[in-house]
Amino acid sequence: MGKKIVLTGGGTAGHVTPNIALLPSLWEGGFEISYIGTYAGIEKTLISQQGIPYYGIASGKLRRYFDWQNFTDPFRVVHGFFQAKTLLKQIRPDVIFSKGGFVSVPVVRAAASLRIPTIIHESDMTPGLANRLAIPAADKVCCSFPETMKYLPEGKAVLTGSPIRRELLEGSRDSALSFLGWKEDDKPTLLVTGGSQGSAVINRALRQDLDQLLPEFRIIHLCGKGNLDDTLTGKEGYIQLEYVSDELKDLYALCDLVLSRAGANSICELLALRKPNLLIPLSAASSRGDQILNADSYKRQGYSMVLKEELLTPESLLRSLQELYRDRDRYISAMSKSSQSAAIDLIMDLIRESCGSRKSK
Repeated sequence: MGKKIVLTGGGTAGHVTPNIALLPSLWEGGFEISYIGTYAGIEKTLISQQGIPYYGIASGKLRRYFDWQNFTDPFRVVHGFFQAKTLLKQIRPDVIFSKGGFVSVPVVRAAASLRIPTIIHESDMTPGLANRLAIPAADKVCCSFPETMKYLPEGKAVLTGSPIRRELLEGSRDSALSFLGWKEDDKPTLLVTGGSQGSAVINRALRQDLDQLLPEFRIIHLCGKGNLDDTLTGKEGYIQLEYVSDELKDLYALCDLVLSRAGANSICELLALRKPNLLIPLSAASSRGDQILNADSYKRQGYSMVLKEELLTPESLLRSLQELYRDRDRYISAMSKSSQSAAIDLIMDLIRESCGSRKSK
């Protein structure tokens, strides 16, 4: 009989897409897969598209700031714990894999109470609040950065990198050229993305640089929903798109350089694809600073060039992109030596090992 696994994680797409990246290998390994998430979070939409049994539980948001719901959400977490425990007794999984997010806390805690082996994955440099609450109950904690190991319990921490969707490695240059309406060209291609919502500061600086950049590069600009600039439509060698979905793998195959934010999942994709990249992390004023730490780690390891948002100007962006292209071979060489791009194989090994550990606990 095949092994059973329960996946959990939610709240943002970043807590779901690495789980989705594991699905092909889990299916090939003969696993029966179920998912526990919130009643109506983004994870429900994304997982339902995969044809996997989905179970919703109550969950409270874990906030670092004052909110009246902070007084009621702990009761939702407790309710979620008992719901998760009931579900796990029914499903009887051999192992749990958690990608974090607030919904994962009651699931991981319930699994521990039932002595079900649990593996957690932390994408960012420092564990988020939900994972910090769940780590004591976990058997193994996977991470994406060498520096994260010092924040994790000795004996539990495993440096794996982050799971990357297999299809991203199977893109087609020809499909990208057809989608964009371009022909083959000697110019290198620059792909620009500011994250799922786009970035106003990156959009502005890039567009101010177009006249200097277009003689050297063709540019694909994923600018975010509602951020198209109609005055630039039809500009030769420059295509702006609000967002892409299935076409992303083909755009990656076509591009020679990438300008990006420094979200953990995004930069792990760039590492796996060995794309020379310039990272502009979200500033500490607009976040908990995790993108800055992510970018600094990749810079130290030789995988990325970094330009701080506070130093972003049209002039500094132009200089950085030109320098990145000149030194592209050095970045490709460093990325090709990384062991962090084999995340799925490493995590699957841990999952298989954990499946045999329940009886001995």
